[in-house]
Amino acid sequence: MRRMLRRLLPEATPVSPKERLRAALGALVGILVTGLLGSLALKADATLPALVAPMGASAVLLFAVPSSPLAQPWSILGGNIVAALVGVTAALLIPDPFLASAVAIAVAIAAMMTLRCLHPPSGAIALTAVLGGPAIHELGYGFVIWPVAGNSLALLLLALAFNNLTGRRYPHAAKPAADHGTTDPASIQRIGFTSADLDDVLKEYDEFLDIDRDDLETILRRTELRSYRRRAGHLDCASIMSRDVVAVAPDNTLKEAHDLMRAHHFKALPVTNDRAEVVGIVTQTDFLDKANWTRGRPKIGFAQRVRLVLSGASAPNDTVKDIMTAPVRTVGPATPIADAIVIFAEEGLHYLPVTRENNKLVGILSQSDVLVAMLADKAAA
Repeated sequence: MRRMLRRLLPEATPVSPKERLRAALGALVGILVTGLLGSLALKADATLPALVAPMGASAVLLFAVPSSPLAQPWSILGGNIVAALVGVTAALLIPDPFLASAVAIAVAIAAMMTLRCLHPPSGAIALTAVLGGPAIHELGYGFVIWPVAGNSLALLLLALAFNNLTGRRYPHAAKPAADHGTTDPASIQRIGFTSADLDDVLKEYDEFLDIDRDDLETILRRTELRSYRRRAGHLDCASIMSRDVVAVAPDNTLKEAHDLMRAHHFKALPVTNDRAEVVGIVTQTDFLDKANWTRGRPKIGFAQRVRLVLSGASAPNDTVKDIMTAPVRTVGPATPIADAIVIFAEEGLHYLPVTRENNKLVGILSQSDVLVAMLADKAAA
């Protein structure tokens, strides 16, 4: 009996209590404010509905699963408007309500899939246009403008504000991989399956998946990397990191930092404060992107100077703090090398400062260090 009941429950991804609360609070705010706005807009015409029921289903998607392709802005706006148009047309042309309902749903689904705006609550919009009763029928195509388009736009704007204010990226987009401006794929894409492999499998699968294609690829690649990590050796960062680290202070001049990089043939320098705590990292890329050379000395570039001023940073004075990358990704001495490999691959980094729990610098790890360690470990096996 227990096994049969377990089969009836979906295998849902674990969600934290914080995420559940955020989804519930978002839906509360979204529906409440959308309804209030509708009431205010319709004070002069009490015959129009301020809020239609399918918005509740849209709220579930926009606030509980905002990363879903079904919850993106074009999905809710395009899907609801297309479904409303189809539903009103079916109600006008087909006298039988059940046949009109069936035709409305079928045509709406086909149209939404063709226009890439599939949104499940839109099916209820199409049914509402057919079965909503005399008040809805009297609106005719005005039903598309209000309440459908009006409610959809209000709920979408609230979802945009709420999700971004609470730390979610919405509209959802996969995190872009590091672009080196060449035809070579990113390092994480050079292991295991290729993007073309995934596209071929999705074509063979030939079913709609409620997950963004790029998100699916990211999940699969991370799974693959963690599989490699599980099978990797036992080495940790402390066993291979460079310990005699050359660092600079935020107030060192750009010339001092550049001279240190040239003297030691480094491509990056950790930036530490007077307590040896890591506050950033300065790399060759930082010099290339954010500084210009004037009379043999590096100076802050105009574009970078404007960015600093607009961000409210302290006045630029051609020091390391003006171009350093901060905050900086770090690892601990006990971090397994396999974990560092995942970070290097996923985030496109070349150097990782190694810090203790108090964020004090104890070493630095490079991709070259990891490569040599992997080769040595393989030879010893």
